[in-house]
Amino acid sequence: MAKALRSGPMAAYVLHRYDWSESSLILDVFTRERGRVAVAAKGAKKPYSQLRSVLLPFQRLLLSFGRAPDDDDSREVHNLRSAEWAGGGPMLSGAALFSGFYLNELLMKLLARQDPHPVLFDIYAATLGTLALADDGAMQGALRAFELVLLREIGWLPDLSVETQTQQAVEPGRGYALRPDAGVAASTSADAAIGGAALVGLEAALRHGDVRAIQAACAGSLAELKSVLRAQLHYHLGAPLLRTRQVMIDAQNLV
Repeated sequence: MAKALRSGPMAAYVLHRYDWSESSLILDVFTRERGRVAVAAKGAKKPYSQLRSVLLPFQRLLLSFGRAPDDDDSREVHNLRSAEWAGGGPMLSGAALFSGFYLNELLMKLLARQDPHPVLFDIYAATLGTLALADDGAMQGALRAFELVLLREIGWLPDLSVETQTQQAVEPGRGYALRPDAGVAASTSADAAIGGAALVGLEAALRHGDVRAIQAACAGSLAELKSVLRAQLHYHLGAPLLRTRQVMIDAQNLV
């Protein structure tokens, strides 16, 4: 039996919300301690509900859940007992808003419920802070860093400092491919290549675990990483295009 959700407040972010009734919502929230959790927010849509102004995306919250009967944590949806704003940056807008929804869609599609990833939670929070700055270069570096950590956390990113099949050390002066089905390999003309020095630097930053170090390691190879990581994500998602990315493309075409 899974460990029951404790009743004390937990740090969380709202990933998505669904109408449950005329007055209530079902929330998909990302918590540091318990991963993704489905929560029923009863009465949250009522005009006088204190929850209306609190349950917003991209804002750090402190949530408390009602205890499951007999400490049984196997039920799918838990009742929200309380929610408090725990501080955070300004609301996202423009391209940063689309990027924020992109992060949320990745988490919802790739993370199982009640599977905690505190490292991923922390980089998600840090990435939102970078998106709020509205600096395109920093934003792209933060997105690539988040994708790398996400893939590593769920076991889909191999050691970047060695060739996956041969376990030979990656050479800084050579070009390599990062293939979804074969890992790191010497690149061919058909591959989107990335330099060995960049791969070694990325692996060192990932092992160190500092968010800023990972973002800095991404900064020198943004174009290559965008192509390589997009292929990785599409392969594992089994879909050519995420909904948020399609919406962003459509919006850009309208402009």
